[in-house]
Amino acid sequence: MIRVFLLDDHEVVRRGLADLLQSSGDIEVVGESGSAQEAARRIPALRPDVAILDARLPDGNGIDVCRDVRAVDSSIKGLILTSYEDDEALFAAIMAGAAGYVLKQIRGTDLVDAVRRVAAGQSLLDPAITTRVLERIRNGVEEPRELKSLTEQERRILEYVAQGLTNREIAGKMFLAEKTVKNYVSSVLAKLGLERRTQAAVLATRLLGKTP
Repeated sequence: MIRVFLLDDHEVVRRGLADLLQSSGDIEVVGESGSAQEAARRIPALRPDVAILDARLPDGNGIDVCRDVRAVDSSIKGLILTSYEDDEALFAAIMAGAAGYVLKQIRGTDLVDAVRRVAAGQSLLDPAITTRVLERIRNGVEEPRELKSLTEQERRILEYVAQGLTNREIAGKMFLAEKTVKNYVSSVLAKLGLERRTQAAVLATRLLGKTP
């Protein structure tokens, strides 16, 4: 069974999604919430395979929830569900490590298929868009001045942090010790004048929202 958590501030929407998903026969809804803050606390504890996250909520947004949850447990896949086709939000979702970004107008059978694909480790994000996002980090002419102080290695670290990867995952990708990655992250934050890694991801997201 594919374990799913639902985050949407409308109870009727959550009930409809739960009925749709559970009628598929291979999906189980293990939890739901209408609050971003509550969801960020509950999702890591419930350990669903997929978290379906509403992009806009009264107390936050699903993209931040995705980033926070994946910082705790990167095995949880985030599927952003939104009513708005917004390039900036799409870029932010990619930066948060989301596996998919779909509009609420999606057909029910397509949403069930999307959950299955994401649970199986597939990405529903256009690879071309993902590549363009990362290129904007590396070469964006609109870069904040602070980013120019980063070394090439620190830029790579920032890219991975913005994708929601943990220090251990970054260490594996870059063939570095986890402690070394931690030191790099601290250096990046210091150069950017920030205190938390989520702030670095937000800064990068703001950069990517601009047109080069």
